Amino acid sequence: METAELPGVGTLLREWRQRRRLSQLQLALDAGSSARHVSCVETGRARPSRAMVLRLAGTLDVPLRERNTLLLAAGYAPAFHESRMDAAGMAAVRSALDVMLGAHEPHPAVVVDRLWNVVSANAAMGRLLTGLPPALLGPPANMYRTALHPEGLLPRLVNADEVRGHLLGRLLRQVRASGDAGLRALYDEVAAHGPPGTADTAHDGAAGPVVIPVRLRSPRGELAMFSTIATFGAPADVTLSELAVESFHPLDDATARRFADLAADADAADAEDGR
Repeated sequence: METAELPGVGTLLREWRQRRRLSQLQLALDAGSSARHVSCVETGRARPSRAMVLRLAGTLDVPLRERNTLLLAAGYAPAFHESRMDAAGMAAVRSALDVMLGAHEPHPAVVVDRLWNVVSANAAMGRLLTGLPPALLGPPANMYRTALHPEGLLPRLVNADEVRGHLLGRLLRQVRASGDAGLRALYDEVAAHGPPGTADTAHDGAAGPVVIPVRLRSPRGELAMFSTIATFGAPADVTLSELAVESFHPLDDATARRFADLAADADAADAEDGR
């Protein structure tokens, strides 16, 4: 996007401030500025310095991609590089991700970008997605499409309504927090596959004591699992800041055994094919 096409930096900052539900006074206090200066910046009466743009953006917890947008709108060069995953400088990142994915076997784990597109995954995740239509497997596969499409994992989910409500609620919160048009389009797409008004629905009490589980039918029986999401600390690169690792963990011993059995079945099938 060219600078001439962007709204003014003041308009963008005001949108972020309102998204974060902060007053001009609170933002000014948190950023070590004055409410008068923040007001002048938002109305276009003052042009903020590069340092002030970055300070306000940091205070507002603006994603790195959008901090670059703010800088461009203010007439400055972007501050954060956006690396390709196959770039030489990302070798340590790729290695760390491979270690995390491999160490989580035989349980599923996947690396996603900001739009929940799959960047990489371990073999266990591939086993969960076996049998899905090629169109849903990409490239790139998208975690929300594979989970919520009528031809995806949704029919295999024992607690489909509960999981769908949780996933849509999580995605909608991301949309509201980020203002990301790509996430908004993804939400509209996957929400259209089911009845309206199901985001953030309360679970029916069948969940575990502390988490809402995913209960998925498999050739070895029902898999009950929950997920955790990890991100990189203190990223200074746009690509790195947008990566997340979602890891799925067994909720009970029976599920742990079934994950191990699925891995053994896959190894046996590979050995048979190799003969």
